[in-house]
Amino acid sequence: MKQYIIRRILISFVVLFGVSIMLYTLVRLMPSDFVDLATANDMHITEEHKQKLRELYGIDKGIIEGYVSWLGGALQGDLGMSLYFKKPVSELIVKYMPVTFAVAAISLVLQYAIAVPLGILAARKQYTKTDYAITVLTFIGISLPIFFFAVVLRTVFSEWLRILPSSGMLTARATYNGFTFAKLMDYLWHLAMPITCFVLTSVGGILRYTRTNMLEVLNMDYIRTARAKGVPENKVIHKHAFRNTLIPLVTMIGGSLPGLFSGAAITEGLFALEGLGNMALTASYNSDVPYLMGFNMFLAVMTLLGTLLSDILYAVVDPRVRYS
Repeated sequence: MKQYIIRRILISFVVLFGVSIMLYTLVRLMPSDFVDLATANDMHITEEHKQKLRELYGIDKGIIEGYVSWLGGALQGDLGMSLYFKKPVSELIVKYMPVTFAVAAISLVLQYAIAVPLGILAARKQYTKTDYAITVLTFIGISLPIFFFAVVLRTVFSEWLRILPSSGMLTARATYNGFTFAKLMDYLWHLAMPITCFVLTSVGGILRYTRTNMLEVLNMDYIRTARAKGVPENKVIHKHAFRNTLIPLVTMIGGSLPGLFSGAAITEGLFALEGLGNMALTASYNSDVPYLMGFNMFLAVMTLLGTLLSDILYAVVDPRVRYS
């Protein structure tokens, strides 16, 4: 296992190198650069002034030269200075990552806590009204985009019922002395709708996957043998069947977390959360190359770590799996 992890980490560096080339090329091929967008309303600025600003911001170089310069800084731990936010990109990621990570982690836990029991229930009640009801709700969650649920939740709970805040992280006029329980509850109160949006749009896929695998396992010979021996149904489901259903589910955990981080751009923007996703959305509007590179490379690292975590958990859940 140790050799396998070391080999995967070494391969990950090669993958990150290739990903960084593609990302930098795509970011630099955007129709307008930061200077064009920042000076769009200034009728008195000339092309000469714009070129001097590009030299000042370091975006006057070609793609190859610019990438080499960015890579040299990244290898030394310097992701550059954000053009729009006027702060080091690494500092911004460290500062705003906890918000995005907290929303993603809570959403991931809730997704599996809701999807797995419902998937097992749907498999046990195959072709019944319960199964059909769960399936319909699942397809609704899969089919509708996250911004649809965001608009619906804000309309119902913020505008009509007025029980949840529509945006922000904390109550505007509230004052807290340090990190107190009241402040934590205020955070959770504001994050209720964003987390719900994540869960509604992601729980369906996990639920369907659980149901499909559970049905496959329940039709295996050893399950029929256990039932024929008189093993209680709850023990058959939760001890014998679910343990084998858990194996493919574990592999989805690592891939789910990077998806939550990437999906945060839309949700955080809709609810005005101070996280990496909302800042990435703002940076994309302003062609902030350093921040976009830092954020996307962060997602790439999370994806590789998630994949590695899935492989390790797969071996933990299934003792038959051995990596060499």
